[in-house]
Amino acid sequence: MSYVNRPGDNLITEPPVVNQVVEYHDRVRWGPIISGLMVALATQLVLSALGAAIGSTFLAGSGAPRSNAPGVGTSVGIWSIISLLISLFLGSWVAARASGPMNRNTALLNGAILWATTLALSSWLLANGVAGAFGIAASNAGEVLNQVQQGGVNVPDNAPNVTAQQTRDIAGSAAKGLWSFVVGSLLGLAASLGGASAGTRSPRVYRER
Repeated sequence: MSYVNRPGDNLITEPPVVNQVVEYHDRVRWGPIISGLMVALATQLVLSALGAAIGSTFLAGSGAPRSNAPGVGTSVGIWSIISLLISLFLGSWVAARASGPMNRNTALLNGAILWATTLALSSWLLANGVAGAFGIAASNAGEVLNQVQQGGVNVPDNAPNVTAQQTRDIAGSAAKGLWSFVVGSLLGLAASLGGASAGTRSPRVYRER
C-alpha cells in the first residue's frame, strides 16, 4: 500500500488568538492628563465665578445686606467645594476619553495623577501668592520702622501676651481648617477616580476567524 502526501500535510496550524488586547507601553498619558487639567481649571473658574455672581446679586437686591452676608458667604463656600468636585470629575472624564482605549486600572491611575497635579498646582500658586505678599512686607519693614522711630513712637519689643483660651481658639480654628482640607482632598480624589472610571473606553479586541 502506498501513501500519497495530501495538500496541507506540511502546514502547521496554530489556534487563533481570541480577545487580544492592545495596551500602551506607558500607562501614564501626560497629554490627556494636561488636557483634563486645563478643563478642570477652566470649569472651576467658571463655576466659582457663577457662585460669586449669584451671591453678589442676592446681596445687592436684599434689604439687609449686612445680616445676609454670613449666610451668603457660607453658601459660596459650599458651592466652591461642589464646583471643585464637578471640575475634577469632568477633567478626569476628559483625560480618560482623550487617552483612547485602555483598561479601567490605567484610567484610574491617570485620574489619580490628574488629582495630584491639580492639588500640587493649586498649592504652588497659593504659596507663590503668600510669598509675594510677605516679600513686599519684608522689603518695606525697615523703612516703616525708621519712620515710626523718627516720629517718636515706641515699638514694643515683646509681642502681647496670648491667653490660654485664645490659644485654644486658634488651635481649634487651625484644626478645623486642616481637617476640612483633608476631607476636601479625599472627596476630590474620589471625584477624579469617578470621572476617570466613567470616561474609560474598552480596549480594542481582535478576533481571528
